[in-house]
Amino acid sequence: MAKTNPGNFFEDFSVGQVLEHATPRTITEGDRAAYGALYPTRFAIPSSAVFAASVGLDPAPVEDLVAFHVAFGKTVPDVSLNAVANLGYAECRFHRPVVPGDTLRTRSEVIGLKQNSNGRTGVVWVRSTATNQRDEVVLDWARWVMVHKRDHDAPAPETVVPQLADAVAAQDLVVPAGLDLTAYDFAAAGEPHRFDDYEVGERIDHVDGVTITDAEHMLATRLWQNTAKVHFSTEARPDSRRLVYGGHVISLARALSFNGLANAQLLAAINAGAHAAPAYAGDTVYAWSEVLDKAETSAPGVGALRLRLVATKGRDESMTLRGEDGKYAPGVLLDLDLWAYVPR
Repeated sequence: MAKTNPGNFFEDFSVGQVLEHATPRTITEGDRAAYGALYPTRFAIPSSAVFAASVGLDPAPVEDLVAFHVAFGKTVPDVSLNAVANLGYAECRFHRPVVPGDTLRTRSEVIGLKQNSNGRTGVVWVRSTATNQRDEVVLDWARWVMVHKRDHDAPAPETVVPQLADAVAAQDLVVPAGLDLTAYDFAAAGEPHRFDDYEVGERIDHVDGVTITDAEHMLATRLWQNTAKVHFSTEARPDSRRLVYGGHVISLARALSFNGLANAQLLAAINAGAHAAPAYAGDTVYAWSEVLDKAETSAPGVGALRLRLVATKGRDESMTLRGEDGKYAPGVLLDLDLWAYVPR
């Protein structure tokens, strides 16, 4: 009996299959520090325990994407170890902030399968749920990934493509218990812009850029215990270049968005996401955002902005998402649709 895990290939998945992922991981203050070392984040709530307490969050949570990366990393050995690429996300909700000392574990259910026309790969859809040590849901999401087949002659499964919502409805957002932004310290946060200062359709060029290095993106991916071969081994890619983990680009773009959206302190949901093009070491990542929608919440002083966060290879001052042909414009790396909480 083989003792090692070669990972699942496309023909190993079946709709309705449930995957219990190893290994539970405890979040520490080290994760907060490592995240800040990897990404140029400056959001006040995860940066300052005093600021977090002043808005009703004590102890101070870590960045929302720390929980996302850790929970996502748990799924990789079972879902995407033999991936060609992660393709997209949908219906991701952040149910509660994660604080140091929380231990996260993840389970997934296969909700869709579709073999590609080349017969060598297929797309697998899964819905994943991360819980803490009290079995409380921390976040859940759907994603789809292209996976290699082990046996190209294996018969194609019945095609099942799940119906996923275009966006999480505003009324389904889960505001963190105790969050109160009525006494929000705008000077400490770094910008004066409130909920009412943003207009639907407005676009914000976040100006700054960060160049990716191999050492940096591989360190980040190991931190999240993501074991996908394409991120580490030049032999796993036909062009011998390591593919940057898509979540690394997400965190870079989110951190860069501070310039113009410093008060979008907490993520509420990721409605949809697409990695429009691969990223590699040497690419310089920039970001821009578009305000898609606005919603009030019942929490004191809290509004929600629906934002399109776009990461590009090189700065695009025109902030062009798609060309006349409807395809993503050259240089677009990431198209992420999200909800974030802001002070009113």
